[in-house]
Amino acid sequence: MKHLLALLTLVVVALPALADGLPPSVLAALKAAQIPAGSVAVVVQPVDARAPLVAHNSQKAMNPASVMKLVTTYAALDLLGPAYTWKTAALADSAAVDGVLSGNLYLRGSGDPRFSIEHLWGLLRQLRVRGVRHIGGDVVLDRAVFNVPAIDPGAFDDKPMRPYNVGPDGLLINFRALRFTLLPGTGRPQVLMETPSEGLRVDNQLRSGEGGCGSNWKDFINVRLIPENNGNRLEFSGTYSAQCGEKPLNLAPLSADAHAAGLIRVLWQELGGTLAGQVRGGTTPAGARPLAEHESPALADAVRDINKWSNNVMARQVFLTLGNANGPASAERSRQRIGDWLNGRGLGFVELVIDNGSGLSRSERISADSLNRLLLDAWKNPVMPEFVSSLPIVGIDGTMKKRLKESGATGRAHIKTGTLDGVKTAAGYALDAQGRRMAVTFLINDPRAAAGGPAIDALINWVAQRRTGEKAPVLENE
Repeated sequence: MKHLLALLTLVVVALPALADGLPPSVLAALKAAQIPAGSVAVVVQPVDARAPLVAHNSQKAMNPASVMKLVTTYAALDLLGPAYTWKTAALADSAAVDGVLSGNLYLRGSGDPRFSIEHLWGLLRQLRVRGVRHIGGDVVLDRAVFNVPAIDPGAFDDKPMRPYNVGPDGLLINFRALRFTLLPGTGRPQVLMETPSEGLRVDNQLRSGEGGCGSNWKDFINVRLIPENNGNRLEFSGTYSAQCGEKPLNLAPLSADAHAAGLIRVLWQELGGTLAGQVRGGTTPAGARPLAEHESPALADAVRDINKWSNNVMARQVFLTLGNANGPASAERSRQRIGDWLNGRGLGFVELVIDNGSGLSRSERISADSLNRLLLDAWKNPVMPEFVSSLPIVGIDGTMKKRLKESGATGRAHIKTGTLDGVKTAAGYALDAQGRRMAVTFLINDPRAAAGGPAIDALINWVAQRRTGEKAPVLENE
């Protein structure tokens, strides 16, 4: 009798998952986008239930795009703690005498994912407040906390100056990005350089474009870095429509050392300081004495920025920080730590492939079932509030701000999105019509994936409108 009851229980629990159904609205949206059901994977499961309501292609290993950030950020919150911080330090060979450091100044990075221009200014100002006005040696940039090879920023999509292609850096300064503002002009558009950089000159060859301002306005602008004897020239050419109005443009045209040097020299000079030597890479000697320090905001704040706005650079920094437990971090050490952590939580994902932890990768893989299990586990974790609140709110903020506005799902779901060529994904939590919380995962890997947004929105809407007791229809002839 006990064996019979156990078997019946197993059958009852398994039935919803075996139904392999998709709601009609989702099927209709997939059909309109010409995306076959075999190219998608979907799981919907109440966080308080033992089995999913919908489980379609759930075991299939797929590219998750930026939804992979859920793995990285949940691991970081659980392993490091929401209050974890990074510390960037300024050290010297010896004490300053009458305002003069006779040796080098060392800036030692910790992998801080958001060490901005304001934070650099604050660290340098600490030196001035402590009486340092002249550095007789070099400013040495210590990135040794990360042991990672340099990457080709144009290798992923042939857009090497886009800031999302910047590689990880133990001393990442301002995302290695320069901010420009574009303005329509009476003759030609204006290019304003908002971020200072000594030795970089803007050469504006832009022309006024005709027609409207589409979402791809950046594609009509060409930017080229031209080395010169006294620095670098950044040439802007192409067209910019007057209908675009004022637009920000963030670019990463310089190497890590050149970017840091341009900022440090300008800021140090503005603070009234002087520098005799160069700004270069290197390591901090063991005997260097600390002079000043910047402590970052808490990890929970960084995770919020990563997930709300899908920040790839920050995600890669946090991913590598996980591998920095006993020496310089590497991608392999981070992968191992995440793997051990998952296994320790009973979440051994056999199909999991982590490249850089950000989802900006062609090789990363995970199944919808594994993502669903991760979401269910996170819901029961003490870091759940920080994790869930980091996800974009449907129709309200982040990457979901403009989706499902004024729908039944507005404000009722926290969803992380992901997009690559041939990939469209989403995962997170949504409330149904009776306030029951659901874990939701939707992965699309198909040449027409870019058209799959309405199908994902249809699923979120279906969950938001669903009432307890309703069942998902069976999908036939998958």
